[in-house]
Amino acid sequence: MRVGVVVAAAIVRDGLLLAQQRARPAELAGRWELPGGLAERGEPDDAALIRECGEELGVLVRPGARLGPDVTLPGGRVLRAYAATLATRRGATGRDGRVEPRAVEHAALRWVSAEQLDELDWLEADRVLLPALHELLGGQANGVRRPGPGGRRA
Repeated sequence: MRVGVVVAAAIVRDGLLLAQQRARPAELAGRWELPGGLAERGEPDDAALIRECGEELGVLVRPGARLGPDVTLPGGRVLRAYAATLATRRGATGRDGRVEPRAVEHAALRWVSAEQLDELDWLEADRVLLPALHELLGGQANGVRRPGPGGRRA
């Protein structure tokens, strides 16, 4: 039986990472995390990531390579992060025609630079991913890394 997997999307655009601020529960309100959520039974990680970003942000994403380690969560679940980019015109668009994510289930969204990553009050599980997020923002212009030798993708 597969362990419960929570997927997270490191969505990068123009060298900035999309972070979302929790609205609830009260003990987590105001803290920051990557978009994503719990994969359903039998649902592949990439499909869960696409579904969750549609539900939470109103956008379609293209999942990329895995980022960082699996992070153990309370209750035996694991958090698994992936690089991602925004795709098509599923959400509201800005003047330049780009897809603009919306805070559907969260208090706020924010695009942050590598320099701003450490300024946010991240949830503990997402904080473990900060080195991988710094690497993603520092070394990749488009936000999607291709797996190298031995790299894994869902």
